[in-house]
Amino acid sequence: MAVQEARQGPGTAAHEGGCTCGDCPHGAREGHRRAVAEFLLKRDEFAAGQGLPAAVAHSASASRQWVSEELTQSAELVAERGRAEGDAWLARLWTRTAVTVWAAVVLLLLVQSLTAIGAGWTTARTAGLLAAFVTAGALTVASWFHRARGGALAPVIGEDNRLSTSRAVAAGWVLLVAYAVLVLAGRLAAASGPAERDALISGLDLARGAGVVTVLAVVCAIAVLVRRVVGLRVLGQRLQKVRAHRPRAADLLTDDSGRGTFADIQYVVISAVALAFAAVRLARRPDQLPDLPWGLAVVVLVSAATYLAGKYAEGGRPVILSVVRSREAGDLDAPIRTGDDIEIRGAGFVPPGAQAADRLSRMVVRIGTVHVHVPLVPVTGGFSNPTDGVLTVPVPAEVEPGRVEVQVVTAAGVETNRYAIDVTE
Repeated sequence: MAVQEARQGPGTAAHEGGCTCGDCPHGAREGHRRAVAEFLLKRDEFAAGQGLPAAVAHSASASRQWVSEELTQSAELVAERGRAEGDAWLARLWTRTAVTVWAAVVLLLLVQSLTAIGAGWTTARTAGLLAAFVTAGALTVASWFHRARGGALAPVIGEDNRLSTSRAVAAGWVLLVAYAVLVLAGRLAAASGPAERDALISGLDLARGAGVVTVLAVVCAIAVLVRRVVGLRVLGQRLQKVRAHRPRAADLLTDDSGRGTFADIQYVVISAVALAFAAVRLARRPDQLPDLPWGLAVVVLVSAATYLAGKYAEGGRPVILSVVRSREAGDLDAPIRTGDDIEIRGAGFVPPGAQAADRLSRMVVRIGTVHVHVPLVPVTGGFSNPTDGVLTVPVPAEVEPGRVEVQVVTAAGVETNRYAIDVTE
């Protein structure tokens, strides 16, 4: 048995069954699942007052600090497993995208074969299949070169590791127009007479494809502009962005926190409907670019403008509105002293997508020149501190008495305004 294990090499047995090291796809997923389960169990136990050592149980502040440190360490393990699971998922995604693309080609072949019964096989059907093969081959090659970043989906994954709605919509229109041009090129190559060739070339006239060309230009411009707008707003600390562990299909319809947004939903739905209409028009008239009616094109343009306006309107810088001494029942009214807890009230302290414990534990409050990490206070199903509108932190003894400024630094690295308070001895 020992000889057999030696031949397998170091670490081989660890990758079998319930591997949790994160070095292989199945192990990364299982390791992340177990880490999440252990963290949730620990959080709920602490919320119920269980698991506290006797050395800190007598002090509320000491027990709170100890619980926060324990949860922070556990949350960091969950985040590490989550990143490993996300990388493994992206590594597997390129094969899935390639399989999906070729499945679409096979589906097109079946549809072409079934519709050819009775009507007969035509040059347009051959050109459509050849265009599909060329498109699928190009996407497969691109998937292989970007296999570590999600395969064919790499161009539509944003810098925050989420699927970009604007890029996905633009990619859909680019693929449709590229496929239509390839179909025309295939038919032009097979054309036998000058009259047929002239008719196919006239199918590329702007008068026939003005609607689809306009929509293509606008959605591509929107994709570029949105990237620029988001980047400038992040650098200007007017928008908070937190990187996700991996992209999800729901990213196309939701914001960073997972809530559905009207601007994204209407843009995706209207664009999908217009794409379906254009694809049907291409199937009916494969001798020209899809002649998207101007009424439908204007609807898509209005949808794109709404989406862009939503990108300008979202976000906002976190702000401190007030800072007060935290008072429990029975305490006397008093000024803020070192050792007291202060309650910071405001808005935007928890960025969208930063509700996980590892992100919450990165929040810092500057009190004068002292940096205070915000303690995690667990409750059943979540945390009572910190929240998006209220933070509670202790005033450490290192803070000099007098007038000091309080400032919150969120998990996204964005700083709030400075708020002055008086600390007495």
